[in-house]
Amino acid sequence: QGQLVESGGGLVQAGGSLRLSCAASGRTFSWYAMGWFRQAPGKEREFVAAISWSGNSIDYADSVKGRFTISRDNAENTVYLQMNSLKPEDTAVYYCAASEGGIYNKYDYWGQGTQVTVSS
Repeated sequence: QGQLVESGGGLVQAGGSLRLSCAASGRTFSWYAMGWFRQAPGKEREFVAAISWSGNSIDYADSVKGRFTISRDNAENTVYLQMNSLKPEDTAVYYCAASEGGIYNKYDYWGQGTQVTVSS
């Protein structure tokens, strides 16, 4: 079984930056599409960004376009989410996920999440 572990969350002021990491273990996720999702208190989990196994296909939620960048290092089995110009509405628990079928398919593996809090 594979495992995904997120790190890099924390408290930051509005306008600041954070870099989230998702380390995969237990299996090779190099051939999986990887995604980031988030869930704010009282809200449903929502898509943030995704990247195909090759890195050739990338998509972002409209709310983060131009501010967030997803990337991956298959040699390190790690996916990153660089978050710049953070806003209080970005406050949420951020989850990493892996999809065997592609960035728009069902995500089969999920991490436990990392908290991101943006103060105004």
